[in-house]
Amino acid sequence: MGVSTSAPDDGIAVVTVDFPPVNALPVQGWYDLAAAVRAAGADPEVRCVVLTAEGRGFNAGVDIKELQRATGPEAILGANHGCAEAFSAVYECEVPVVAAVHGFCLGGGIGLVGNADAIVASDDAAFGLPELDRGALGAATHLARLVPQHLMRALYYTSRTVTAEELHRHGSVWRVVPRAGLRETALGLAREIAAKDGRLIRLAKAAINGIDPVDVRRSYRFEQGFTFEANLSGVADRVRDTFGNDKREEQS
Repeated sequence: MGVSTSAPDDGIAVVTVDFPPVNALPVQGWYDLAAAVRAAGADPEVRCVVLTAEGRGFNAGVDIKELQRATGPEAILGANHGCAEAFSAVYECEVPVVAAVHGFCLGGGIGLVGNADAIVASDDAAFGLPELDRGALGAATHLARLVPQHLMRALYYTSRTVTAEELHRHGSVWRVVPRAGLRETALGLAREIAAKDGRLIRLAKAAINGIDPVDVRRSYRFEQGFTFEANLSGVADRVRDTFGNDKREEQS
């Protein structure tokens, strides 16, 4: 359980997240993920990173139970900073990052894939920001990198999800494949990228980041200010408690 790194092919590092049962990451998990991605990108032998996950889905966001157990602001501050670090690590990775997404990709998962360089998804993958249903805000910055502006707003306000096939039609998902072929498809794209000159691919990554119209780190940090305001006002706890009750009723 946790975050691990492997090297299945020359020039490729695979960073795998495994936090059962749904890959909802605790605060330390976000920092561990950030450290693993940064270390992989800093390795001069690596020319592409594949970000993947074990279990039922790619990522379910922040561990809500950890926030509910907290008695002070430390947990929400930790989640805010941890998510910011993980998202930034993916975006700022010195080499391209390919996200291999299966099952659900929610909340913080959108922050990760929205900052990735390419996305490969299984045909059962669903993407969305249920933040308003969970007493949170944030990652609209990253959802806006996956879908057009007005669709992003509708998805954000309703907490609805979109399928991998819908994102493929918008051009943000590279390939949609059966789950059994997800890893190999992601590795296939990574191999094609890793075949390039290592120094040149790093220059290309820096150049492309440099022409982005939106500073994703600053944009996301702006959003997080409203997340903290929601927590200070008490509305976040009220909504999170409702979410927790709904989950318990489903399980009873």
